[in-house]
Amino acid sequence: MAFRTDDGAVSGTSEGSEAATPPELRAQLLATEHWSLLASRSLAWQEAFARTGMYLATLSGSVVALALVAQADRFGHGFRLAAVVVLPVVLFVGVTTFVRLGASNYHDAMCVAGMNRIRHAYVELAPELAPLFVMSTYDDARGVGVTMGVPPGRSHVPHLLSATPFVVAVVNSVVAGSAAALAGGLLGLPDEVAVVVAVAGALASVAAHAWSAGRAIRKEQRSLHVLFPSPEISVSSPGRRP
Repeated sequence: MAFRTDDGAVSGTSEGSEAATPPELRAQLLATEHWSLLASRSLAWQEAFARTGMYLATLSGSVVALALVAQADRFGHGFRLAAVVVLPVVLFVGVTTFVRLGASNYHDAMCVAGMNRIRHAYVELAPELAPLFVMSTYDDARGVGVTMGVPPGRSHVPHLLSATPFVVAVVNSVVAGSAAALAGGLLGLPDEVAVVVAVAGALASVAAHAWSAGRAIRKEQRSLHVLFPSPEISVSSPGRRP
């Protein structure tokens, strides 16, 4: 394949030059990229754990501080005022943590797709090694899911509910509901109405987190450029690799 530069000169390589690359060099380049993706994925996981730990530590410290204020004020007006000031800050940290976890998950999915492509290239270089790979060699959503521990043909709901972003979303919703109830108390609402406001705020927060996550997942899946789609699994060949 050739291309023309700005000065009009023709440069590039022929279409057969790729085939002239020694298999040993191709395997070395693929292995280097594979290790790079592994390191990048490890950093993404470390950041996700660090951000989640920072959020939970902030929440724990805020609860302890509010407990001390409650002991001094006996859950009076001063406690509610302090809680209304502190809880929105905690919620801000939680929402930004949720957003960052979504970005880390997207980065992780891209790394997995890249490693699946490299694994596919390994199989092309050495087809006899295909039965030895337990992870997928395809870079579509199903192949990425297999490598990330989501078996094909099963519901993704348990996987999503047990994921760290959903746990953070639930904690955020509890904080949002608590802040809404305390704000209602400061405005003079009865306790029964404040409880209803708290439940409504928590449910609205869960719905907002779920909608945001679903929208991001659908957008990321559409942006994924699939090079090696997973083959259809037929009933007559149950042993076919995913």
